[in-house]
Amino acid sequence: MTASDLPIKPHFYADSNSLPMSDGKLDKIFAQIDWQAPWLRHLNQLKDISEAVKGMSTLNEQKNNAAYDGPSIDVIAGVLNKAFNQQSSHTQIELPTTKPTLNNQAKTLEFVSQNALPEGEAYESFIGTTGNIPTRDNLHDLFNGSIWLTFPKTKALLNYYHMLEIAEQGIGGSRGRVRDTITVFDENGAILVTAEPSIGEALIDFDWQTSLVAPRAQWDNPKQISADDKNNAKAAVYIFGHALLEKLLQPRKPLCAHSIVINVTQDFFALSLSQRMQYLDNQVADYMDILLSRHDVTPRKLSPLPILGVPHFWAENANPSFYDDSQVFRSGRRQKNKS
Repeated sequence: MTASDLPIKPHFYADSNSLPMSDGKLDKIFAQIDWQAPWLRHLNQLKDISEAVKGMSTLNEQKNNAAYDGPSIDVIAGVLNKAFNQQSSHTQIELPTTKPTLNNQAKTLEFVSQNALPEGEAYESFIGTTGNIPTRDNLHDLFNGSIWLTFPKTKALLNYYHMLEIAEQGIGGSRGRVRDTITVFDENGAILVTAEPSIGEALIDFDWQTSLVAPRAQWDNPKQISADDKNNAKAAVYIFGHALLEKLLQPRKPLCAHSIVINVTQDFFALSLSQRMQYLDNQVADYMDILLSRHDVTPRKLSPLPILGVPHFWAENANPSFYDDSQVFRSGRRQKNKS
């Protein structure tokens, strides 16, 4: 992993003025998103979001707030709010909320303009106390919102731990081990889900042959249509980090995720994609709750995973020689990294 592959940290986004709106039209870079990419297939409301973004990427029109009946907001916030509402309507489940700290009540989550964030107030604290998620019209925040839609319980839990740390330590030059771990996973995380524990154990041990190459036939293919074929899968990776999704607009072999392993039964792979994500949201939230409560938690508890090495994520990895690159598929900085 190189320095260029490290995650972007909150409050220090790459050029916050990038990807601007132009006459109510999304910047042309939004049109470059490959919505059929295997690492995007798991996102909730993907069809609705992609169609909205495609439309606004090509139409020169004023900002459309028709999806939102409140104060004026920006385009991406409106798209995400509409997707939130459609998702709630389809599932008959109430809109997700924050995880309240001792002095705060749960707040319904909602995307708002970045301008709604008061000057000097921490991004995480604002979300925790209001339920409002400041959102800019750029790719970073589009993908961040998409992860909120897919893993709302986990995202709310991570925000909860940010608030606890801010309350205890304040905002300073260093975030500390807990917030550093949250940041790395939030920006650059991936989830390996497997019904075969040896695959997860091998990943943690940097044994790429046993985790990614030898069991290739057991890996879920995101582009596979047949439910019967999916029932036979024993492993899959779902990206959590929104900065990682942004980087994957220009895929590079050295891109490395920071992953956790969630063990499941074979029944998981018989579920629909939306059911998988609902189940995983609960499991990942529980996993991160335990991890972030540990006295020794650091980002090193997250396992490196060269993301284009995930079977079916990249055509070139069908050739076993793809994994011979020792600069990408390294032998590891430790023998064990088990929680």
